[in-house]
Amino acid sequence: MTDVPQAHGFEVIGHASPCVVRRAHGYSGQRALAVLTRGCEQRAFPGAAFAVLRNGSTVLQGAVGKFTYDEGSEDVTLSTIFDIASVTKVVATTSMAMFLFERGQLDLRRPVIEFLPEFEQRDPRRRLVTVEMLLAHSSGLPAYVKLFQHAKDRETLLRLAFQVPLEQGPGTHAEYSDIGFILLGKLLEQVAGEALDSFCSREVFAPLKMRSTWFRPGPRFRSGIPPTRNDQEFRGHVVQGEVHDENASVMGGVSGHAGLFSNTTDLTDFSAIMLGVGPQLFHPETIELFTRRQTAPRGTSRALGWDTPSAPSQSGKHFSPHSFGHLGYTGTSLWIDAERNIAITLLTNRTWPDNQSQLIKQIRPAFHDAVMEELLETL
Repeated sequence: MTDVPQAHGFEVIGHASPCVVRRAHGYSGQRALAVLTRGCEQRAFPGAAFAVLRNGSTVLQGAVGKFTYDEGSEDVTLSTIFDIASVTKVVATTSMAMFLFERGQLDLRRPVIEFLPEFEQRDPRRRLVTVEMLLAHSSGLPAYVKLFQHAKDRETLLRLAFQVPLEQGPGTHAEYSDIGFILLGKLLEQVAGEALDSFCSREVFAPLKMRSTWFRPGPRFRSGIPPTRNDQEFRGHVVQGEVHDENASVMGGVSGHAGLFSNTTDLTDFSAIMLGVGPQLFHPETIELFTRRQTAPRGTSRALGWDTPSAPSQSGKHFSPHSFGHLGYTGTSLWIDAERNIAITLLTNRTWPDNQSQLIKQIRPAFHDAVMEELLETL
């Protein structure tokens, strides 16, 4: 695991649960910590970690709560690694698409069947589905299918994914789709001639020194990752240090839609390059193309891979129209305001122990509002 940056100092704040914050001069973070501490008390999640980037520098970084609700459970720290779930879609999969696009290897307007002939099946509409539609969640594929119930390995699950019927005409409707990103991950691997995890490790994580970001954490790291579920229904054990998502699990822990683990320090470094700070992984015009809200289908909030705020938004009330971000099912999120040069990472394991709590939907926008209100008051 990487060490937490040593800039600024550490201060312990809070009463109800363990919490720590690192903050730049002139910043408090108390309102944000209060929201997250209340979330722990309400059992929205056992613990959380967050970081705030402003103008290229981390101005707030904090952690509250524990790995589980047990009294003796390990404390969440500033460097704790979480299963980031669907935030994988932007940090890994969309980044890989951006690289291949810049290199001229990926034409976003080309039909998916030109890369994956198995996708065609017997529906002529499937010939109209493009790479861009998979990225923009406008392919017509459904949001989610429990493919893991009928597959025991990666190849079988992919074969089933190729067969999932379209629910809408391609390009006519925006429907967030895990199935689309499972297929997109396979498509990108086909184009690159390389697995998603090894490509991203070399091209994204290594240049940014994201040393706490991987698919399939090694055995020595697993006990230091908060568990996401006591899964007695499918896997028959506590899920800790392995991907929460069952479809990704059957795929061996590496998929276009989920599987990545990371911490707030690494995701803040990733956010910085999306704001043009640090190593230039992508050209500015590529970042602008992929993070700009699509004009069709009507009413969509989606960019390419990324989402954008639309009221009411989990990003809260204060992100500018020039913002983009993504959520993860385990209670994770990354939101970036390109107009104000602000990025906020929030990591939790809200799915512990049984996926039932939905309180994150109230806590997350309140947390974002608390952070943004402090930032907007601080010149």
